[in-house]
Amino acid sequence: MKQEDTNQSTMNIQWYPGHMTKTRRMIEEDVKLVDAVCEILDARIPIASRNPDIDAICGNKPRMIVLNRIDMADPALTKKWAEHFRAKGYAVLQTDCKTKKGISGFVPAVRTLLAEKLARYAEKGQVGRPLKFMVVGIPNVGKSTFINQIAGRKGAKAENRPGVTRGKQWITVDQGLLLLDTPGILWPKFEDQTVGQHLAFIGSIKDELIQSVELALDLIEFLTASYPGILGKTYSVDESEDSVAILNAIAVNRGCLKKGNELDHDKAAFLLLDDFRNARLGKISVENPQDGENNGN
Repeated sequence: MKQEDTNQSTMNIQWYPGHMTKTRRMIEEDVKLVDAVCEILDARIPIASRNPDIDAICGNKPRMIVLNRIDMADPALTKKWAEHFRAKGYAVLQTDCKTKKGISGFVPAVRTLLAEKLARYAEKGQVGRPLKFMVVGIPNVGKSTFINQIAGRKGAKAENRPGVTRGKQWITVDQGLLLLDTPGILWPKFEDQTVGQHLAFIGSIKDELIQSVELALDLIEFLTASYPGILGKTYSVDESEDSVAILNAIAVNRGCLKKGNELDHDKAAFLLLDDFRNARLGKISVENPQDGENNGN
C-alpha cells in the first residue's frame, strides 16, 4: 500500500436496515407505558452512541444516562462526561456491565430520579407499585447485559451482532422495578460522518458495511495524535511515520502476510480494530465533552 492510495477518510457510512424503522415505531408506542427512560451510552464515544431521535421520542420523561464500558474508557474523560450530563439535568451512572462495576447504584439512582412519583404512589396507598423503566440505546452498547446484571439473571436475549436484540421483554427487578429492553436503533442518516466513523471504531456498525483498511488508517491517525506511544509500545512501530507506513509495519511485525509474502492489509486492519475494541491498547476514549458542546449534546 502506498501513501497515494489513501487520503483523509473517504468513508461514507450509512446504515438504517428496514427493521430499524419498525423498531422506532415500537419505541414511540412503548415509551407511553413507562415512568422514565434509561439511555445506555458507550463511555468511549458518548456523542456518537447517542441517538438524537431518542430525545424527540422520549419527550419530557425523566432520563438517566448510563456510561457503560468504563473499564475500556479513559477514566479522566469519563469523569468529565459524567459531570457534563449531570449539568444538563440527567441522572448519571457509570458502569461496566461485564464486571458489574457500578451496577449496584442503579436502583438507588432510579428511586432518587423518581422520588416525586414514589411519593405520589405512597399518598394514594400504592406502596409497592412497580416503577417502569425503558432501556434504550444504539446497537452493541451493552443494553441486554446491563438488564441481565440488574435483574441478576439472564433475561434479555443478546446476540453479538450489531442490531440484534429480539422482541419486547419486561424484566422484573426485585426492588419493585420493571425494565423494558428495546432493540438497538440507529438514526436514518449520519449528518456528521465522524459519528459513523466512531461507531465503526467500536464495532456498532456491521463490518460488512465498512472498509476496514480505511477505518484502521483513521484509527491510527487518532491514536498517534491523542494517545501517542500506544501504537509504538504495542506493535513496535515508528509513530513518526504516516498512517499507511504504520499499518504496513503492523502487518510486518504481526506476520500479516499473503502468499508470496505480500502484506495482508485487511488482516492487519482487523487485528488493530479488534485490539482497540477489546481494550488491549489500553483505556481509550475517542470523544470529549468539548466535542459534545460543539455538537449540542
